[in-house]
Amino acid sequence: MKIEEIKKLLPHRYPFLLVDRVLVIEEGSIKALKNVTANEEFFNGHFPGAPIMPGVLQVEALAQTGAIMMMKTQVDNPEDYLMVFTGINNCKFRKQVVPGDQLILEVEMGSIRRNFATMKAKATVDGEVTCELEASAAIVPKEKA
Repeated sequence: MKIEEIKKLLPHRYPFLLVDRVLVIEEGSIKALKNVTANEEFFNGHFPGAPIMPGVLQVEALAQTGAIMMMKTQVDNPEDYLMVFTGINNCKFRKQVVPGDQLILEVEMGSIRRNFATMKAKATVDGEVTCELEASAAIVPKEKA
């Protein structure tokens, strides 16, 4: 899935759209990527001379990846809904992400009850885990968001 299809499923736009491509999507799992470039706005302040992708943006990239999976596989009219975080648990940062890295984003669905879902997610660079977490989210109509 390329960026134009991703933009049909997510409301995020530059500079906050953090998924560049979906590599594999199935019922219950997704694998996507984020190319981390030196031109990212956040590197101007995090940190000058020693650029590191903020951990919270890795978490957001994983959340967006999970939202793509949910909207594509679980929601009939994704243009009418948003996926919002309801919780993050057991989040760990294992390795720094720097310009030039390709962040691989993997999310596996846990349980789905009504409009609530749980997921396990991890981000990797060159096969090494940079971030891992468990999350919960809700699918809500856009007019209630």
